[in-house]
Amino acid sequence: MEEGLYSGIAQFLPSPALLVLNNSRVVEARILFQKSSGGYIEIFCLEPHHSYGNISQAMVQTGSVLWVCLIGGASKWKAGQILTKQLDEIKLEARFVEKRKDDFIVSFSWSPAEITFASILNKVGSIPLPPYLKRSADRTDIERYQTVYAKEPGSVAAPTAGLHFSEDLLKSLASKNIESLYLTLHVGAGTFMPVKSEKLADHEMHEEFIEVRADQIEVLISKLREPIIAVGTTSLRTLETLYWLGLMVNENKNISAAEMHLHQEYPYKQLSHISSGVALFSLLEWIKKAPGEKLITKTQLFIVPGYSFKLVRGLVTNFHQPHSTLLLLVAALIGSSWKDVYTWALDHDYRFLSYGDGCLFLPDETRR
Repeated sequence: MEEGLYSGIAQFLPSPALLVLNNSRVVEARILFQKSSGGYIEIFCLEPHHSYGNISQAMVQTGSVLWVCLIGGASKWKAGQILTKQLDEIKLEARFVEKRKDDFIVSFSWSPAEITFASILNKVGSIPLPPYLKRSADRTDIERYQTVYAKEPGSVAAPTAGLHFSEDLLKSLASKNIESLYLTLHVGAGTFMPVKSEKLADHEMHEEFIEVRADQIEVLISKLREPIIAVGTTSLRTLETLYWLGLMVNENKNISAAEMHLHQEYPYKQLSHISSGVALFSLLEWIKKAPGEKLITKTQLFIVPGYSFKLVRGLVTNFHQPHSTLLLLVAALIGSSWKDVYTWALDHDYRFLSYGDGCLFLPDETRR
């Protein structure tokens, strides 16, 4: 193991190489309503109702929208009661629609009706900081809890491995023949969900939206002879998901967009595999026929020890909590040595989680 600063990460990376980063942007997903009695109810917007198909479509809705939410103080929200929040000229109303096993369906409506839901969140919501920070978000968190390359709105948690990267650092990497590619996975609240089941097979992995364009697949195909290194576990899950989607297409050229949903058990049930190049080319041909040459779907990819990586040859990530799916992913990538890495981190007082220290994992074959 070696230590260094992020500003010098290039000296630890193979060259040439391709860094893949997640350009999802955290939205102001927490909305605090005050009831007429004085009490508060907090609504945490998780993801759009399935009727919209994807986050991008739901974010541009005007006038009203349905959303899947968590509710703080749900027992205080009586059936039929409308919550109202007024801020300057904006009036936002929330109606309780349905209680499900782990969440709620909430209907939002607002005026002026021509404003998009993305704008509503930006004006009346707050950034959903991780609960372990134990503080309320302020306006500075709108940019502080974002990567410098955040672009596509839709996450409720930052892809935090990328918080270490500055514009200058990205430029310095490019000057050393380490190129960058930006993909999109919208991080869901399930990223904080620990593994509680006794058997891994009994854990239900959370779903997250991914977006990928044909030109991005073309870049990946052109770089397959170079090490592909993911910045963050979300980038890694996106990359590996693309392989399995390519396998689906290779097996069924006429597969529909609705069927391009990666369930967690799919990779572990496949008896035959194809090369990463064939998988990506098959996926590229499918996406080129899709509207806008773009695929938007959900992934439930659950990476655990024993998983065979198809595209990723290295990972930049933070230090994760015990019993998390993220730590399982790390163990799958580097094997039992993850214990030595985490022992070293604890012995040297490294900081864990969102604003903590990071690590670079490179399997032996990617080292210079």
